[in-house]
Amino acid sequence: MRTTKTFTLMLLSGVASVALIGQASALEAQSFIDRLTAVYKSVGYDLEFGAATLDGDVITVDGVTVGLIGYDKDVKPMHFDTELTFSGVSEQAGGAYRADSLTIPDIETEFASEPKGELSLKDIAVSDLYVPGGDTVPSIATLQLIGAISTGPLSVLRDGVEVMAYDSFEAASDFTPSQGSAELEELSSSMNIAGIMADLSTVSEEDPEAGAVIEALGLTNISGDISQDLTWSMADGHMTLNQFLLDFADIGALDLTAEVTGLTPAVLEQINAMQANMAADGEMTEEKAQAQMMSGMAIMQGVSIVGASVRYDDASLAGKLLDFFAAQSGADRATFVAGLKSMLPAIIAESGIPALNDVVIPPVEAFLDNPESLEIRIAPPNPTSALVLMAAAANPAGLIKALGLVVEANTPAE
Repeated sequence: MRTTKTFTLMLLSGVASVALIGQASALEAQSFIDRLTAVYKSVGYDLEFGAATLDGDVITVDGVTVGLIGYDKDVKPMHFDTELTFSGVSEQAGGAYRADSLTIPDIETEFASEPKGELSLKDIAVSDLYVPGGDTVPSIATLQLIGAISTGPLSVLRDGVEVMAYDSFEAASDFTPSQGSAELEELSSSMNIAGIMADLSTVSEEDPEAGAVIEALGLTNISGDISQDLTWSMADGHMTLNQFLLDFADIGALDLTAEVTGLTPAVLEQINAMQANMAADGEMTEEKAQAQMMSGMAIMQGVSIVGASVRYDDASLAGKLLDFFAAQSGADRATFVAGLKSMLPAIIAESGIPALNDVVIPPVEAFLDNPESLEIRIAPPNPTSALVLMAAAANPAGLIKALGLVVEANTPAE
């Protein structure tokens, strides 16, 4: 949504402006800006910096304009006319730079006129900034650009009414052996957005039908938190998403986990090269799409799935949905649920995989009768590549076994 894009652009624009830390002549500073622009362009950001001044190891920059590369033209570049202050700036070997911290004054800005949109963001801080040198930006370097980002409260107003807010945002990464190492061995990252609030009552102004559904489900005001935890070993590409949790009061919690191996820096380089080629190829044709699909399959051949899960714990949303659609159909909830359960075999039959009956129908029926939790897990007996799974798809029953597919309802969370 627009607010998230605004927030992301603002933070990364500030980080990128470390380019203005050149400690010699303006010409040398400009050369570094050009380099930094190229670094961030490689990860999708188009940056234009204001004037910079140097005082010891503290750099101040008079604003920045940030655009996104490869997005629809409707996503306009954003200008931030605010002073950016970098502290503890130093130049490293090979043309790299570091800064201990970046601070940005509290932001109060108008981002739309009809309806009027205003954004307020306080206590913005970025620490442990790394800007790689060299002629190219390897993928392993782009993983290490920022050590940590945090902010205080965010507030977004629509015609003077707060429609979205949060209390705080924190994201941090740890690197082994150290940030900026070309021999990066491991990284871990965490993120937390606390005290999220969204007022959805204005949705009806643009989409009355959707607004009516939101009101009927009691979702005009929602609140919750989002958190994420990840570890990644470079040598074998072992990435574990321990948690990506969206937890909203009186609605429910959705948690995603995943574990893969083989996602190494070399694979990342191949993926980035393929994406660059896609962008340079111009208009997509069926032949190009097929060729890119084959390239993608070849790249992912060494990436194996260890396991993954999606778990939903209900906190009233499922029950409200059943009640809502039952009322829409003119039936009571028990009759409506009975009708859904009677349709499940036909729905499974349309998939052409009869073996799913025993896997899916019992837990889904249990969830419909008593919506507490529903979890889908895959856990192959051994780490299995996507290509092997595609081959197993020729035998759907065999694919279910190869995936170790399990669907469970109303089980305690681990």
